[in-house]
Amino acid sequence: MIAFQVSDMSCARCAGAITKALKETDHGALVRVDMATFTVEIEPSRASARELSDAIKRAGYSPVAA
Repeated sequence: MIAFQVSDMSCARCAGAITKALKETDHGALVRVDMATFTVEIEPSRASARELSDAIKRAGYSPVAA
């Protein structure tokens, strides 16, 4: 399990953009987004934490390892 705090994720649209970016990086990943705590949890199938962090950054957000 890899988790990131994404404090600039403010709405469902943000969560969708992050989920889409993560799935494009790792198609088999399980992604859970908690809007109340600004947390994104990923169970990757092949991507590294760095690749997943970079995917969130490319989507326009600022992930911090949780």
